[in-house]
Amino acid sequence: MNKHLFASGHTACSGCGQSLAARLVLEASGPSTIIANNTGCLEVFTTKYPESAWEVPFIHSLFENSAAVASGVEAALVYLKKKEDIHVIAQGGDGGTADIGVQALSGMLERGHDILYVCYDNEAYMNTGIQRSGLTPFNANTTTSPVGSQSLGNIRPKKPLPEIANAHAIAYVTTATVAFPQDLQRKVKKAHSLKGPKYIQVHVPCPLGWRHESSLTLEVAKAAVETGLFPLIEYENGKLIGVRKIAPKPVQEYLKLQGRFKHLLKNSEALKQLQEIADYNIQKYDLRAQAT
Repeated sequence: MNKHLFASGHTACSGCGQSLAARLVLEASGPSTIIANNTGCLEVFTTKYPESAWEVPFIHSLFENSAAVASGVEAALVYLKKKEDIHVIAQGGDGGTADIGVQALSGMLERGHDILYVCYDNEAYMNTGIQRSGLTPFNANTTTSPVGSQSLGNIRPKKPLPEIANAHAIAYVTTATVAFPQDLQRKVKKAHSLKGPKYIQVHVPCPLGWRHESSLTLEVAKAAVETGLFPLIEYENGKLIGVRKIAPKPVQEYLKLQGRFKHLLKNSEALKQLQEIADYNIQKYDLRAQAT
């Protein structure tokens, strides 16, 4: 039996989308891989001292700087003439990527390092108490965007980080999800085949923070795509080269599965606002499948 590069026995929650995604990413990358990882859920539940779930070299960085640490690793490999044989991955959660880590990420992309950055997007700071991040969806209930008489939740739209990464004119930018593992692994392999900086944002449901049944992780992830709220897109050298077409479902099909959106289900105006976000994505990326 082949040894898994991402070992079992870690302490992730049942149904954790991030652990599923990390295993898929690493298996697609192979054993000749070095990882720099921001502080966050993934680092915490996989490296409980003195154990580690990582069967490849793994560097725990600060909350904000895995991209900077990976840049140093890549530069050293280039100097030693060993980069051709090794994949370098920088990775972090949505907060460590889109907020406190965006400066290091932008620097890595701007300098042109041959690194794949993976953002595991569970849409809040789950490790420190489910606080909102720049990638938290509009009107989602978190501990720092609570629902009350004066609030429907998070007041800001989800930050368009794939577009921000793509604005750096890098080799490859894409989105993926644990709902479609073959697509995710194909994109990881393609990223590694290209020279220069690459960015992948992987949608990873969190049963704890999203308040859904742990058995529904893949169903929730799939519904995000099918409603248009998380479009699967692919850029190469700045040009949109592919999208996953959908027969759009109403946003309620996604929202009703999660406690963080429970307060919206009987609010027609709030539902309309989220449907408008999905419709905008569908139009912008031409996601609608042609009727047969």
